[in-house]
Amino acid sequence: MIEISERAQQHFLRLLAQQGIDGLGIRLRVTAPGTPAADCELEFCEPQELTGTEWTVECQGFNFYIEGDSASWLANASVDYEPSQTGGQLNIRAPKIKGQLPGAEAGLVERVRYVLEAEVNPRIAAHGGRVSLLEVDADGVVLLQFGGGCHGCGMVDVTLKHGVEKTLRERVPEITAVRDATDHKGGANPYYRKKEGQSAMG
Repeated sequence: MIEISERAQQHFLRLLAQQGIDGLGIRLRVTAPGTPAADCELEFCEPQELTGTEWTVECQGFNFYIEGDSASWLANASVDYEPSQTGGQLNIRAPKIKGQLPGAEAGLVERVRYVLEAEVNPRIAAHGGRVSLLEVDADGVVLLQFGGGCHGCGMVDVTLKHGVEKTLRERVPEITAVRDATDHKGGANPYYRKKEGQSAMG
């Protein structure tokens, strides 16, 4: 499932020895699996902190645990440690953790939803925004609902045209148009607020 190099094991052993806790191990988990935002997190783990669902890899002098839900995402993964003059770099390679776009046999709705969750929402989350899919009609028109910081945002047209629509049409070529069904007048906390009452020259 996961390959932990000799150098990585020695590195972990040194870190564990510095902690001075009997039975301490290392636990690995995947956060946001199946999306482009997926990442690996390592933490120290005492025996009483184990949930019982972990996979255990017995290493030289310690146990390396893989969180149960993360295991399936870590096929062909590897952990290596590259020493350097400044202290070294731990490298985790996990080619499967980001998942992949559902194939053409998956429904249009499923593919659009994947692109929204995997690519669009992580980007606009920095502005406190979120996009959800309302429907895809028979003509390939996608209807979206903007929420959070995008709700009532004066820049939402730009976000829609240059960000969301461009990404969706690149990933799912059958889409003919992307429309915004949100009532932006009711936005409680927009990221950009349109200035009312000013002329375009203004």
